[in-house]
Amino acid sequence: MELLESKNLPEAIGPYSQAVRANGFIYTSAQIPLTEDGQVVERDIKKQTRQVLSNLRILLQDAKSSMDAVVKVNIYLEDMDDFGVVNVLFAEAFGEHKPARTTIEASKLPMGSMVVMDAVAFPKDY
Repeated sequence: MELLESKNLPEAIGPYSQAVRANGFIYTSAQIPLTEDGQVVERDIKKQTRQVLSNLRILLQDAKSSMDAVVKVNIYLEDMDDFGVVNVLFAEAFGEHKPARTTIEASKLPMGSMVVMDAVAFPKDY
């Protein structure tokens, strides 16, 4: 098992790794809408979703993977009424690639986030 950290994202906000490589898979921790300087993006579902997807992309790239190597995504929404907006932005971020996915509503997310995502992916050389 290898603990992974990205120098291109803010440090984890707790005692955990940003990602872990184990048995050929890369497991990311939940990505929240933090900018590179550690600030939460304003409360706008489109802006927060774009930031979360950007953070996920950066973390995967730094772990020698990519969005098209993702096999599973978990999405947590503060409000399921935002599902349609998140769905459109998710489709834009993944293009033709359609990983398995779970989306659930959670009443309270870290740092007041409206959306949080984590993923499981293969490395690029798989």
